[in-house]
Amino acid sequence: MSVSTAAADQSVCAPLPVLGRDVTVPLVTGGEVTYAALDYAASAPALQRVWDDVAAYAPYYGSVHRGAGYLSQLSTDLFENARRTVAEFLDCREDDQVVFTRSTTDSLNLLAAALPADCQVFVFETEHHASLLPWQDARVTYLDAPRTPRGAVATLERALADRDPHGPALVCVTGASNVTGELWPVRELAAAAHAHGARIVLDAAQLAPHHPVSVGDLGVDWVAFSGHKLYAPFGSGVLAGRSDWLRAAEPYLAGGGASRKVARRADGGVDVEWHEGAARHEAGSPNVIGAYSIASACKALTEEGFDRIVARERHLIRTVREGLAEVPAVRVLSLFGDDAPRVGVISFVVEGWNSSHFAAALSAEYGIGVRDGLFCAHPLLRTLLGSDPQTQGECGAPEAAPGETSLNAIRVSFGAGTPDEHVERFVRAVKELVRDGAQWRYRTEGGRCVPAV
Repeated sequence: MSVSTAAADQSVCAPLPVLGRDVTVPLVTGGEVTYAALDYAASAPALQRVWDDVAAYAPYYGSVHRGAGYLSQLSTDLFENARRTVAEFLDCREDDQVVFTRSTTDSLNLLAAALPADCQVFVFETEHHASLLPWQDARVTYLDAPRTPRGAVATLERALADRDPHGPALVCVTGASNVTGELWPVRELAAAAHAHGARIVLDAAQLAPHHPVSVGDLGVDWVAFSGHKLYAPFGSGVLAGRSDWLRAAEPYLAGGGASRKVARRADGGVDVEWHEGAARHEAGSPNVIGAYSIASACKALTEEGFDRIVARERHLIRTVREGLAEVPAVRVLSLFGDDAPRVGVISFVVEGWNSSHFAAALSAEYGIGVRDGLFCAHPLLRTLLGSDPQTQGECGAPEAAPGETSLNAIRVSFGAGTPDEHVERFVRAVKELVRDGAQWRYRTEGGRCVPAV
């Protein structure tokens, strides 16, 4: 890439200010370096603006929905305004509901608990466990990993054509893979689902921080995502979409807030009238700060403009992919091929290296934080690594010593807060480790490679 092209890309959008951007960490080889946080796919650092908004609200913290005091009323307005902000961010339909949850995992488990009786669920084996596993009480059809976007649509259409056309059905699909970063053909999959009388839920955990997500444009019935991947603090998530299944289901949690009326019966029991709106599935005191932080992040990304964010991220993706392509020992993992559009998530293996050892060396010797393992997407990693589907593995690093092969990979991920220097340092570090080896000795401790002391 030419210098002028790089300069043009960088001018599109500077990195957004995030917490931790100036944190320094010690190196085992001596000295300190500014930490390069390249594990955005697990948890992105909070935007400075989000943190500032939360800090400004904190003195006014109060109970929500039933308090008569000024701070309670203020907090209630803030909580409900956050719901409207999220609905606007997702371009929700007028009658859609926005339910605040703890995470994407919580959101999809909530939807799983709300499925109509005898619902059949279709899910690709390529999904993160958050969207692969919640459907255990339904009739689940697991679909093989496709090798092209068109193949994904064809696979789904064949499976839906064979189902009982009279019963309810749900398709669950990711918007962007948490392993390869590749974008999935969500709009086409949604059209296929609806053509066969099924509904579709989008796991947007990896998509929403990188690209605009429009419920209307994509044609999905529900969207789920997490705050901690959208540059907000931990502990908040969203399920947004059609209200009928949620309204008909028993509350996800039974308790205060979900109940409208409770009365004792003559036989000693209780009768309960549940709320019909979002409150039906938000029992207990809500995470007001979590909801507010998600709304703040939604506003920040919208105001920055996704066109600018996407353009700059493409520049970072090119830097990493072109750098890794210069190292013959590195194999980048992909379902759809090198030309597939993707977000800033790239997984790879290095010939002759245990992935945990490589990730440990990146951290200890270069101050670079990446992730290694199976990324809570075990079936997909086994497919990409060409292993037996029955081979056991863990989300973390397996018990393998430095130099031994292992069933895991290395994942580097980045986003709106990533400086160019971080990805450039990562590329240099990969090249040096492959060429020269680690400078330090490592040992296995608790299933992870760590520097030997």
